[in-house]
Amino acid sequence: MSKEKKKLLFEVKENETIDQCLERMKKEGYTPVRRMEKPIFQEVKKGDSIQYEPIGRQIVFEAKKID
Repeated sequence: MSKEKKKLLFEVKENETIDQCLERMKKEGYTPVRRMEKPIFQEVKKGDSIQYEPIGRQIVFEAKKID
């Protein structure tokens, strides 16, 4: 039995499109089963308070091995 992982996480890298990430996934023999997005925040100090402002998002695909 092969020791390859059945599931992997693929993150859309900076300067990479979603399509490029999906193509990279396909080349490695995986197909996406779930897409997850997480917001990325930045601390902004305004006077005495600290506020959090969204500055981007992280997209991660969960993928399973193609049989």
